[in-house]
Amino acid sequence: MGKSRVPDLYRAPFPLYSIKVDSKSGLVMTAGGGGASKTGIKNAVHFLDLQLAGEHHYSVSLLHSHDTDTRATMNMAVGNGVIAAGQDGTCCLMRFRYCTQRERGKADAKDVGISVLQGNARRRAGKGDKGGPDGAAASGDMSDMKDETDHITVTDFAEVQSDLSPQDPLQKVVRFSPDLSLLLTGGTDGHIRVWEFPSLRKKFDFKAHQGEIEDLDMSPGNKHLVTVGRDFACSVWSGNQLATGLKWLETMPKIAEKTYRYMACRFGMVEDQKSALRLYTVQIPHKRERKPLPCYLTKWDSKGFLPMLTAPCGTEVISSMAVSNSGTFLGLGTVTGSVAIYITFSLQKLYYVQESHGIVVTDLAFLPDTLKGKNIKGKNETAMLSVAVDSRCQVHAVPNRRSFPTWLVLFFCGLMLVGVVLLLQYLFPGFI
Repeated sequence: MGKSRVPDLYRAPFPLYSIKVDSKSGLVMTAGGGGASKTGIKNAVHFLDLQLAGEHHYSVSLLHSHDTDTRATMNMAVGNGVIAAGQDGTCCLMRFRYCTQRERGKADAKDVGISVLQGNARRRAGKGDKGGPDGAAASGDMSDMKDETDHITVTDFAEVQSDLSPQDPLQKVVRFSPDLSLLLTGGTDGHIRVWEFPSLRKKFDFKAHQGEIEDLDMSPGNKHLVTVGRDFACSVWSGNQLATGLKWLETMPKIAEKTYRYMACRFGMVEDQKSALRLYTVQIPHKRERKPLPCYLTKWDSKGFLPMLTAPCGTEVISSMAVSNSGTFLGLGTVTGSVAIYITFSLQKLYYVQESHGIVVTDLAFLPDTLKGKNIKGKNETAMLSVAVDSRCQVHAVPNRRSFPTWLVLFFCGLMLVGVVLLLQYLFPGFI
C-alpha cells in the first residue's frame, strides 16, 4: 500500500482522459488524444478485450482503434451500444458493435448504418455544418464508419452542441440516465442540458451553476439530478427545478465557508437493500495552502439529502471518483497520480497506491462482477481500472480478505459466553 507503481495493463500512444466498461458487450473503452494541436499525437477511442489471467491478474488486448480526427475525447458515457463522447463543446455519439468478417460481408447499409434521427437532429452536410437550433446533426453516411478490424465496427451518427461558452467551449461531463432514456451534459457555461434519447430532442436547458459544471449524476427512476459546480454548490434538481442544495459543512462546523468546494458526486446502491440508495460527494480545498488541507468524502441519505457520514481522505487533491455497481466500494484518483479504494459503508480506506500513475488520474471504472456472463473478478473482492494523462491504463485488484465461516464465529462466541459465566461463578459464588 505504499509508494509503488502498479504494473501497466495497457499503454496508449496518446494521453488518456476517460475509461468505461460495457457490461453488455464486455468491452473496455478508453479515449483521449492530443487535441487539435499539430503535435502528431492522435485522437482516438480504443476498444480493449479484458481477460482474467490467473486468480488475481489481468491481461488486455487492443481490438480496435477509432480515430476521432482533430478532437480528443475528454469524457464519455456508454449505454446500449452507444458512446456519448465529449469533444470540445460538442457531444459526439457513436454506435459500436461486434461484427465478424463474415457478418460484415452480409450486412447492408441499413444494418451497418443508423436511421436518421428525429427531432432536432438532422443530417450532417459537411464539416462546416452547425446543425439545427439545438446544434444536433446526424449522419447515415457509410463513409463516417471507421472499420479497421474484423471484430468492431464504429459509426459516428450524431452530435449535439453541449456547451455554448463564447471562448473555448468545453463539455466537462456526460451521463446517460440509469434507464438510458436521457442524455445529460454539463460544461464550462454552467448549463445543464438534458436530451431525450435516442431522438436527441432537447428536454431541458437551464443555468445550474455560476461557474463550470464539474460533475453530475442521476438517481434510478430519473427522480433526482445532482450537479456539482465550481461555485461551491452541489444542487439537487427535480426536472429543471431546484429541489435543495447540499450542506456538508453541517457535519464540520469548524471549517469556514468557501474553504472547500464540491468536486464530484455519485449515486450508489446499498448492498442487500434493493430500495436503498446513497449519494457520495467529494470536497476539495478551494485554494492551495502551504500546509495541505485534507479532502473529504461525504455519504448522504438519498431521501432527505442529509449528510450521514463525513471522513477525511488524505491531503492529495482528488481528481476522479467512481462507485462500484454493487455500491460496496468507492474509488478515488488524485492529481498526483495516487489511487485508492474505500468501503462505502464506513468510508474506510481499503486500498491505496501512492503515485501509481505519477500524474493526474483522469478517470476510474470498476469492473462488474461478471462480464459477458463469466466471472471477471477471479479471487478478488473488487477490481478497478484507472487511466491518466501519462497514457497508462492500470487495474487495481483487492484480493478477497480472509474470513471465518459463520459457524466458526458462532462457536467461538459460545465458548466466550460460557467462559464469562464460569469466571463470574468463580469470582462470585452463588452468582447462578
